[in-house]
Amino acid sequence: MADQDNRPRLCQVVLDCTDARALAEFYRSLLGLVYRPGDEPPDAGGDDERGRDWLVLRTPDGAPHLAFQQVDRLPEATWPDDRVPQQLHLDLTVTSVENLLAQHERVLRLGGRLLLDRVDDAEEPLRVYADPAGHPFCIFVSQRSATHVP
Repeated sequence: MADQDNRPRLCQVVLDCTDARALAEFYRSLLGLVYRPGDEPPDAGGDDERGRDWLVLRTPDGAPHLAFQQVDRLPEATWPDDRVPQQLHLDLTVTSVENLLAQHERVLRLGGRLLLDRVDDAEEPLRVYADPAGHPFCIFVSQRSATHVP
């Protein structure tokens, strides 16, 4: 049995995309994350070498969170149809339906699009969106989102 201190720990989730900077900006704005030092966008007109390869977003206190890997082609997931499976999605939570409704406007303004609306579900109000690269993600109401749950 492996010693618990020697087990691997999840560092970050990596999303493939055809425009790493645009997708990083979407999630940076949506989730209030910050760039890893050196991954910030260049000054206007500057070369964005990192934005054409690999970018990392962290929490404001420095914990790695999401990374974005540039690829040449990426078939967009067709969820809920299974022709092109989503393979991975992010679950995001809020603490109230009111917050879910407010986040809806932010997601759309940032470039996401609604795929499924179950905001009226009494057991688990949620909405499923596609980010600008087509990756599905959920925002649902959970009281657990009010506190950190390991």
